[in-house]
Amino acid sequence: MEQLLLLWIKEKQLAGESVSEAIICEKAGAIFQDLKRDVTEMEGESSQGGEGFKASRGWFDNFKKRSGIRSVIRHVEASSADIKAAENFIKVFENLISEEGYLPQQVFNCDETGLFWKKNA
Repeated sequence: MEQLLLLWIKEKQLAGESVSEAIICEKAGAIFQDLKRDVTEMEGESSQGGEGFKASRGWFDNFKKRSGIRSVIRHVEASSADIKAAENFIKVFENLISEEGYLPQQVFNCDETGLFWKKNA
């Protein structure tokens, strides 16, 4: 399962796509379910039991060590933003800059940076 997951990660990287821990764990679960279904079909009804798989944080940390991937994004930003609140903030921020007499050179942006996972080669 992990070899298939590594191939998938490499394909994503070659396509220029970044993958987060959550995406990798989700794909690991999907690959596991596909493999389990294939084994069940080959062996028949008797093999439907067995253990499940949970792509937990611990599993992921150990997977990184075993496979040699290194940190490049740990989380993903929310897919939606509060547009109205952002528009209101712009007005409040512009007023603050004007009232306090800040120069444009004194205003800058900073944001948090995420981590991605990349295989060491």
